[in-house]
This record gives sequence, structure tokens and C-alpha cells, in this order.
Amino acid sequence: MTKPKNVLGTELIACCTSPMTGYYRDGYCRTGSQDYGAHVVCAKISSAFLEFTKSQGNDLSTPIPHYNFSGLRPGDHWCLCASRWQEALNAGVAPQVILEATHVRALEIVSFSDLKQYRYELN
Repeated sequence: MTKPKNVLGTELIACCTSPMTGYYRDGYCRTGSQDYGAHVVCAKISSAFLEFTKSQGNDLSTPIPHYNFSGLRPGDHWCLCASRWQEALNAGVAPQVILEATHVRALEIVSFSDLKQYRYELN
């Protein structure tokens, strides 16, 4: 089985396991045929982004215990839909991106130069 690649062309690394993220809730921004939102951008969440996405009808900050979702806080890492990240970029509130954990399929929706401009460097 081929390992998924990131936007840098290397092996995709985990985005976050606490909180557990990813379409498959395995910590990786992997995607598949059932993932219509393409949750492939690993972002470091900001308060500006949380406010923006809530205003767009996707409240990521409020806990939903029924889905074992504790809500996101600024500083959390989370796999975002590439189109939502692009919308946030257009609105001037794009969160930083962890390129090593952002799936190569993100490049079908967002440009590498935009992602690189918002790169969050891992320590």
C-alpha cells in the first residue's frame, strides 16, 4: 500500500491526535471517496478562523458530546476542508498550515504558494 504524500511530496505526517482529527479520525488529513469536503489541510486553529467558520455555519468551537467532539480552541491542530481554508484566505483569516501534514490533494483546491505563505514551522 502506498503511503499518502503531503504537499511537499514527502510522506504525510500526523496532524493531531489530541484532539483526534482527520476525516477518518486517525490523526491524519487523509481523504477518500466518501470525504466530500476534502479534509486535507492541517491547520493551526486561530480565534479569527473559529469566528469566521462559525459565521459560515460551521461552529468548530462548541463541544458536541454526542459525537465525542470537545470543540476546538486557538492553537489546536485540525484537518480542515481545503475549500473552507481557501474561503478563510479570501476573507483574510486563514489559519497557519502545517505543510508536512497537509495532504497533496489540497493542491487541487488551493495553491502551494498560498499554503507556503501561511506555513507553520514544526519544532
